Amino acid sequence: MSVVLAVDVGGTGLKGAVVDVHGRTLARRDRPTALDGRGPAENLLALLADLSALAGPQAPVAVGVGTPGIVEEATGTVVYASNLGWRDFGLRALLEDSTGLPVGVGHDARAAGRAEQLASGTHGSFVFVPIGTGIAAALVVEGTAVSGVSGAAGEFGHVVVHPGGELCPCGQRGCVEAYAAGGAVLRRYRARGGEAASTAEVVGLVGADPRADEVWADAVRALALGLQGLTMLLDPAEIVIGGGVSGAGAVLLDPLEAELRALLAWRSPPPLRTARWGSEAGRIGAALLGFERVGTTPEFLL
Repeated sequence: MSVVLAVDVGGTGLKGAVVDVHGRTLARRDRPTALDGRGPAENLLALLADLSALAGPQAPVAVGVGTPGIVEEATGTVVYASNLGWRDFGLRALLEDSTGLPVGVGHDARAAGRAEQLASGTHGSFVFVPIGTGIAAALVVEGTAVSGVSGAAGEFGHVVVHPGGELCPCGQRGCVEAYAAGGAVLRRYRARGGEAASTAEVVGLVGADPRADEVWADAVRALALGLQGLTMLLDPAEIVIGGGVSGAGAVLLDPLEAELRALLAWRSPPPLRTARWGSEAGRIGAALLGFERVGTTPEFLL
């Protein structure tokens, strides 16, 4: 049975899995993106070694990696990823030399968006927005994810919604990501004197702590402003929210729908929902990249 080693690369964590051709996850292993003074590439190699051991007698046929940033998928080069410190980084070449396996590299949001397509059984047009340490989007038009001329399509997190606003890791000010990414929510809450240890804790304090209410309202507003533009440009059938922050459920979706409805004065907003794959969309999307690299059509695509 064919299996691949799949890794969803994030600014905070690396989510790995051994996935078979039926789409079944046989093993999982996660690792911090930065650990013991080592950078993302070193920790990614260590995680792949762990996953290879977990695969047991089923020798992997390929590796699939979904990464944030601007990705040149034909060569597996990460042109720029602000949260990882990568610029013109030959990720595929490094991993193929190190593992001896074919490696498929792609944009994390587009790969996760394809996984969501599989779960939804849709071939139409929708927007998939994973919200974690960073924010991106898969812009799916008539069943095809738009990559753009340079592979930079879908950098939704770096749409400026508050000109001159808070500094974003990308170097711009006022980006959606600077207010609504998981790390931004936690950072902005702590800047107000809060002592939460995670974004989930901040979300849990919404309605009970005015500081959490303020930070969360800012995050929802930034997302709504960005999604207003995507709605006007693409007229998607639905907007799907994924990533770790999607775990907030109705605490996110209800005020986001209300904000978006208020901004779209002359039309109704597209339906909003959370991802059906949940936090697994990135791993499944990365697995697809690995199978595609060796010309295998997974059975869960049929």
